[in-house]
Amino acid sequence: MLPNMHDAEPIPEAARAEIDRLLQSGDLFRYHAPEDAPVSLLEQEFAVELGSKFALAVSSCSAALFLSLKAMGLPRDARVMIPAFTFAAVPSSVIHADCVPVLCEVTDNYRIDMTDFEAKLPGVQAVIISHMRGHTSDMDAIMALCDTRNIPVIEDAAHSLGTTWHGRNIGTIGKVGCFSFQSYKMINAGEGGIMVTDDADLVARAVILSGAYEHNWRKHMDRKDNSTELEAAFDRWQNKLPLYNLRLSNLAAAVIRPQIPILKNRVQEGRRNHDHVATLINQSPWISVPAKLDPENRAPDSLQFNLDGMSDSDVQAFVGVAAEMGVKVQVFGLTTDNARAFWNWEFLPEQVELPQTRAMLMRACDTRLPARLTQSDCEAVATVLTQAADQVMGPLRVYGT
Repeated sequence: MLPNMHDAEPIPEAARAEIDRLLQSGDLFRYHAPEDAPVSLLEQEFAVELGSKFALAVSSCSAALFLSLKAMGLPRDARVMIPAFTFAAVPSSVIHADCVPVLCEVTDNYRIDMTDFEAKLPGVQAVIISHMRGHTSDMDAIMALCDTRNIPVIEDAAHSLGTTWHGRNIGTIGKVGCFSFQSYKMINAGEGGIMVTDDADLVARAVILSGAYEHNWRKHMDRKDNSTELEAAFDRWQNKLPLYNLRLSNLAAAVIRPQIPILKNRVQEGRRNHDHVATLINQSPWISVPAKLDPENRAPDSLQFNLDGMSDSDVQAFVGVAAEMGVKVQVFGLTTDNARAFWNWEFLPEQVELPQTRAMLMRACDTRLPARLTQSDCEAVATVLTQAADQVMGPLRVYGT
């Protein structure tokens, strides 16, 4: 029998004592403590884990993306490139920052089409790279193109905590990296996000914008490192920026911090599960899992695959059969009002047609594959998916029969 794959990762027992302490004290606001508040400790620990100078914990990854754009000081109506395969929160963050999203095509391996990306770069003033569902686009090519043009790159790494590119942590390659602590991510706090950067001026602006009123920015400073550089940046921006109040609470930080030491195990288990299921379902003539790029070492928490040789009705039948057998599958382009289908973003100021991305989304499937699953669980999932495809399509005929 299949487990409930839609349960989030459990919260470690180690978090409970700190949660109880905070509930007893009522000290949930990050700025009440003079120093070493749980959110401040989380920022220090997360920066060390990623290998970044600075981290700022906020209310969501969407908030982190928004603050990254605002902290860059982009002019109103600046054009910001994003991939057309992402979650609706990404173009929303661009619009909230008074900028204009520019969508580029994505290929059937879920990664940015570099030809379309390069063609649309003229006139773009910033880029957000969404590593959607943890699939890394060609960061070598992207950074080369953007660095040459002095275009800042923000990494939307909501799905990529623990992924590396040439051994370097995703989220540390661009100017800013933004991560999510929503329940279905590698670290589960229900909600929450964090941004990392090595740019003291940018993080100082983001801290104040996030809601560090008066001189509470002092509580973001790690007194052991980077303090002189950071304090000078804070002094430059004190009282010069609006406050958006996108702070993270101490309670969320208490849930997150004990999960950082077990992140590597979750990443290893998630990769093991993904690769095992991918190998099994790739044997089906109706299913294909795109291969990772060579420099990429993924940290997957879900499974994406394409359905080959199926009509729309075949795809819908496959989803129904898989559900009856215990595995919920969504097809990004065929699910009503899916927030990952760009044509459902009716709030965009510029509507565009992207035929390559549309075609991909009409056959791209998504299912949960938590790190906590066992090998036998994974094999059961693979069996459901391959049998559902066979039931809908029948045995593959040999040519000439």
